[in-house]
Amino acid sequence: MGARLVSQRRVGIRATIHDVAAQAGVSKSLVSLVLRDQPYVSAEKREAVLRAVDELSYRPNSVARSLASRHTHTIGVLVLDLHNPVFVEILDGLHSGADDPHLTTLLVSAGGDSERERRLVLSLLDLQVDGLVLVGHRLTTETVTQVMAEKPVVVVTRRDVRRRGLDTVCNDDRAGAGLAVAHLVELGHRNIWHLDGGRSAVAQDRRLGYQDAMQTHGLGAHTTVVGAGFSDDAGWQAAGAVLDAGERPTALFVANDFSALGAVARLEQAGVRVPADISVVGYDGMALAAMRRIDLTTVAQPLHAMGLLAARMLSARIQDPTRRARNTVLRPALIARSSSAGPPATADARSRER
Repeated sequence: MGARLVSQRRVGIRATIHDVAAQAGVSKSLVSLVLRDQPYVSAEKREAVLRAVDELSYRPNSVARSLASRHTHTIGVLVLDLHNPVFVEILDGLHSGADDPHLTTLLVSAGGDSERERRLVLSLLDLQVDGLVLVGHRLTTETVTQVMAEKPVVVVTRRDVRRRGLDTVCNDDRAGAGLAVAHLVELGHRNIWHLDGGRSAVAQDRRLGYQDAMQTHGLGAHTTVVGAGFSDDAGWQAAGAVLDAGERPTALFVANDFSALGAVARLEQAGVRVPADISVVGYDGMALAAMRRIDLTTVAQPLHAMGLLAARMLSARIQDPTRRARNTVLRPALIARSSSAGPPATADARSRER
């Protein structure tokens, strides 16, 4: 009977749940129970259904399923920059935290173009996603509010966005900058410069954290901020400006690891030894920075945990849209590696004389 059903189906015609039921000799509702991995189905009938699914190459109709459950089991994820490995590590945590085995993730990125981000997010809403995760975005507050009116939203890495019903998870960037400065001060550095990350809220927090920490350690006179960005090219260009300065620092605190790698490359090209001549500390804790050839001292964000929490927050918000918002701020940790060491003796002596 099963073989005849398979042979009678026209090539190119997609199998339906009714075909599976007929092939297995069971009811449509029992097929549905098996596909949803529900209990109370005998092993014999479960095996018959799964065999029919395999023979017919059956794939459940996601549209019909979503109409019945009012959920598409699909979430949209907007990522600021796919070139930065940090966001990949957050995405890894996001997928680890997803508790729906049938979940599909739709990933979009506009490279920081706020208008294009807006269009992409609206397209995700048109696709009826169950919720959205915004990982480092450039959307306006008005756009975020508009999206929240239609679907649950979780914001990752941005602590400046606060709305009723909006869940957020981020890292304490000011505290992290303080860890970087404290580490360099403990090594004996005083002339510590900051290569900043540009105009974003995250970059601003790290810049303010650096400035506060320099004041706290009595080094306000040495506070110097060099305009840069979050890319390796920005770090390269900013390090060039450092090299052109009349008096060079003994240490650099760079706004992120990606930019720090560019800065180290520029310094080494100019014959400046890291850390013998200038120590370098990055920020983010991306896995790439731990490679032996790089071995970058960094302030590590709990990237995987941020993604994991975002997934759980979104799941909870989808289940209960009226729940109280959670704004979680995680603490970073400094990881000391070989790109930081004590200052050159002559530079240290000159700095202490002033």
